[in-house]
Amino acid sequence: MEPTSINIEKPVKLSFVDSRWFYRILEIVPGLTTWTVIIAPIILSISYPIIVAYFIIAYDLLWLVKSMRMSIFLIRGYRRMRLAAKVNWSKKLDNLKDLDNTYNKYRGELLKLEKENPYVKKLLVFKLKKRYFQDKYHKIKAELAEIETLFDHRNTLINPDEIYNVVILATYNESLDTLKPSVEALTKANWNPKKLIFVLAYEERGGEQTQKNAKALEEEFKGKFGGYLSVMHPRNIPGEIRGKGSNITFAGRQLLKYIDSKNIPHDRVIVTTLDSDHRVSPHYFDYLTYVYAIDPNRNHKSFQPIAMFFNNIWDAPAPMRVIAAGNSFWLIIETMRPHRLRNFAAHAQGLQTLVDTDFWSVTTIVEDGHQFWRTYFVYDGDHQVKPIYAPIFQDAILSNTYLKTFKNQYLQLRRWAWGISDFPFVVKNSIKNRQISFGNKFVQTFRLFEGHLSWATTPLILTFVAWLPLIINSSFKNQVLAHQLPVVASWILTVAMAGLFVTIWISMISLPPRPTRYKRTKSVFMLLQWLLLPITTMAFGSFAAIDSQTRLMLGKYLEYWVTEKAQKK
Repeated sequence: MEPTSINIEKPVKLSFVDSRWFYRILEIVPGLTTWTVIIAPIILSISYPIIVAYFIIAYDLLWLVKSMRMSIFLIRGYRRMRLAAKVNWSKKLDNLKDLDNTYNKYRGELLKLEKENPYVKKLLVFKLKKRYFQDKYHKIKAELAEIETLFDHRNTLINPDEIYNVVILATYNESLDTLKPSVEALTKANWNPKKLIFVLAYEERGGEQTQKNAKALEEEFKGKFGGYLSVMHPRNIPGEIRGKGSNITFAGRQLLKYIDSKNIPHDRVIVTTLDSDHRVSPHYFDYLTYVYAIDPNRNHKSFQPIAMFFNNIWDAPAPMRVIAAGNSFWLIIETMRPHRLRNFAAHAQGLQTLVDTDFWSVTTIVEDGHQFWRTYFVYDGDHQVKPIYAPIFQDAILSNTYLKTFKNQYLQLRRWAWGISDFPFVVKNSIKNRQISFGNKFVQTFRLFEGHLSWATTPLILTFVAWLPLIINSSFKNQVLAHQLPVVASWILTVAMAGLFVTIWISMISLPPRPTRYKRTKSVFMLLQWLLLPITTMAFGSFAAIDSQTRLMLGKYLEYWVTEKAQKK
């Protein structure tokens, strides 16, 4: 189903681009490619087993390199997140108000340090172990360097006192047990509550209990923010599908009326969208505001915090814990590759950006990732996602029974994999938009396509393909390569598994405190759970992606499905 919520296309004379048949062909391409990749090794194993053998060796070597790179990115990304938590972002915001005075202050501290410790520079050069002087010296030098870069575009800086943060929290029928901790986390953030506007976006179709929850939250929290809006999204608005995008877009338009009534400039407002279980870290708003205030191209940026599915990690079943940690770490890895980073779940944009894109799409169930492409084409390719190394803590999948938990996890990942539905939208608008260079459009489209193709096929290739020629082709069994292939492939993958130890280590040091209701032996199972990784990757990753791509190929479009959020008491 083609998203049509906003006209972002540039004039073009190629009439076939707007035809339905062309769009359907593009919807078929991803699924057809995935099934070709899955079936081709089986067919080739019968006729050309040598090709399959060399392919799997090359593919395993490629995966080995990628695994090592991802491990390095995970360590670096996790370190940045830890360092960001130690930064005094409030102080950095204060420094922006008077750059000249701030520069002179740090310059004076640096000169004083060098005067009191005449050997500091020499010690730094020769890397002697004088950590106190080194840390202090480097910190001041870094602050000075950052301020010097700000001098280059000081006229574009925004006074932090002029900036308002807005949170749109979307809810369907979640309980107060889920909603209240998320709202309470906002009240505990290191940000002036008078400069924080809260918008509760709830659904009329959520029923009477949802409306009661909205009223209860307003009664408890209305006086704790600079502004509070409860916005009920009516059911069955023409041109909309059921989904989060329709809900938060309706709320966003009500927010715009509120902001205009207060005469607040649009570029002084940052809007963060949250789900009902999202809980911001204390330094999130300070950090986000600083990055937004110093960016001269802020209207062409999205700002992406790190989703950490750790709220209830101790309560979730082992397979769900593996998936939750794996998804969290994948997002950390992606922050180290900003050119690949996309909007996901909780994300932020300036209000002016949202006005330019007419808020979010109301015709797709993957409004977060789709928002990247809408913004990308509105600004003729001049759009990037800026990583914010502040976690937004979210729930791992947990329902009342194991069966429902497994089902809900699969359905959630299938909905995420529905992001492949952006492919025809991107190709169509790439053809129509002549302002973006061909190279830029090609690379962006390739990354989207390749990412979803790998999501669906990589676990299957790594697990089964090395054995196919030996099992299927009886004549190939007589060749030495036939018996060496599984051994070589297994050796390569064993080396690649070294990256798993990095994942396990970071997962253990990232865990929230163990609830008192669990014994210490629970920590042992938090280690042993990683033995399930091959199963979870295939059953909940590869199969969910194949499911989504096949449905798109057959024209069986997914409808929005709300992930159940149960709380263990």
